Amino acid sequence: MINFITRHFTSLWSFLTSPFRAIWRLIVKLFPPREFTVMDTPRGNVYTFQQSTFWRFTKFCGKLGLVIWASWSTYVFIYHRPMLQRRTQQLEEVRDMHERQMTDLEVYLQKFNQLTKELNVIDDKIVNAEKLTDSQKENLINDKSKIWGELDFLKTRLTEMFTNEDYRAEYTKISELSAEYELTRAENEELKKKDALILESMQKISEADNKIVNLVSTMATENIDEIKNEMKSINNTIASLGLTQNKLVRSANKYSNHLVGSAFNPIELDKELDPKYQKLADDLELWHGLSKLDKLLPLGAPVEKVRVTSNYGTRTDPFTGEQKRHRGIDFAGKIGTPLMAVAPGRVISAGERVGYGTTVEIDHGLGFTTLYAHLSQINVSRGDWVRAGTVIGLAGSSGRSTGPHLHYEIRYKGVPFDPTKFVKEK
Repeated sequence: MINFITRHFTSLWSFLTSPFRAIWRLIVKLFPPREFTVMDTPRGNVYTFQQSTFWRFTKFCGKLGLVIWASWSTYVFIYHRPMLQRRTQQLEEVRDMHERQMTDLEVYLQKFNQLTKELNVIDDKIVNAEKLTDSQKENLINDKSKIWGELDFLKTRLTEMFTNEDYRAEYTKISELSAEYELTRAENEELKKKDALILESMQKISEADNKIVNLVSTMATENIDEIKNEMKSINNTIASLGLTQNKLVRSANKYSNHLVGSAFNPIELDKELDPKYQKLADDLELWHGLSKLDKLLPLGAPVEKVRVTSNYGTRTDPFTGEQKRHRGIDFAGKIGTPLMAVAPGRVISAGERVGYGTTVEIDHGLGFTTLYAHLSQINVSRGDWVRAGTVIGLAGSSGRSTGPHLHYEIRYKGVPFDPTKFVKEK
């Protein structure tokens, strides 16, 4: 060992300090001295400053320490602070539970003392009273049994309090219980008063509800009967088309456009409600459907002065003299007589048609269309929406015609049918 030291080191001190000198050489290598030149421009002076290795290493250690301290503080703030808050909250909960348990214990103790006192009084009555009847003695014994039962219950609760970890306190502080009791009693009295007022209001609302329901039901029934009577004359015609009034009503309720309004959704009420409400809902649905049907169906005549010159059905053709089926009704009229839409709808055709001359065809929805033929002038275009009474053109004698008149057809799903009942309806 001594030979090794004398061979490689000049002295024992040199051997002992060699690790530190090696570390210092590494520090010098990493943080060599630096010179900085600063020029004082106004005065023309030049200053040179030198930062030694020790200064640079010390500054680096300071910065590293600052980074480590900031990182540790951030870690403690992010991780340990929430944990500390949770622990504090748990501690508060434990303290609160302890206070409640102590309150329970105080309540149980007061109850125990009260029961013990009552038990002693009963025992004293049984022992010292000589003139007690058997029934009185039996009542005293029953009271004693009840007290023993309550004492057993207190014992069970106390045992559970000290042995069950999941025990939850029943009472808050007695003062809080007293205050809460007074508040609850006052609220209860107030609620009773409000309940009485609500019952009175409910009675009035119920009476008003009955009056309103009866009135609306009567109005709906009257209007339904009125519309049904108006449409009674076309029932046979509707039946010949394979339709029923109820089917048309359902279709009308589903149909919508900006001229007749939106669709009507059926109202389904809770079956536990009074049946009168569902009946009223059904009547309103029927009323709405009939009213819309009354608007949609092409009922009435397309001219002001009605004079029919040729009815629907088989007739003698004016050109050939042969029997031929006439698919509409002819109305007499001079050239230029205004022709009106009989119901709201959309123009689906406006122009020349073989045999019919100048025509206008309107779609009224639900499969019904009306055709106006042999016009001298058209006042609408294809795609136009027209209301009932809108003048869609003027009568003429265009096409296969023997003189000025209007050939008028009503079609269901493109097939003409006898429009006589529809024309006479209004």
